[in-house]
Amino acid sequence: MDSPAPATHENIGFFRARWRGEAPLDRLFWRDMLLVGTAISIASSALALVLLGLKLPLWLVLTVHFLPVPYNIFLTIAVWRKAEKAGGFTAQLMMLGSALWLIATAVV
Repeated sequence: MDSPAPATHENIGFFRARWRGEAPLDRLFWRDMLLVGTAISIASSALALVLLGLKLPLWLVLTVHFLPVPYNIFLTIAVWRKAEKAGGFTAQLMMLGSALWLIATAVV
């Protein structure tokens, strides 16, 4: 009987790999958080502004605007978990950067 293939970054799944700290810190911080996370937040804010311009209910506008916040919190926690394991000055800067990024995306 064949044993299952060893778990790799590709076959674990996006969220599980990040939660377990199996994604490289550079990719997690620069691509996943800063690039993709910021793009999602900007798109959500832009859509919320369009909905506000269409005079749709405020609860809907705010829901759309804050929809990415749980994902952003997940990414920030994933960066912190991975950076704590990695250690070093660069990892500490990424932890600080991720906290500032979370605040910026939640407020803007």
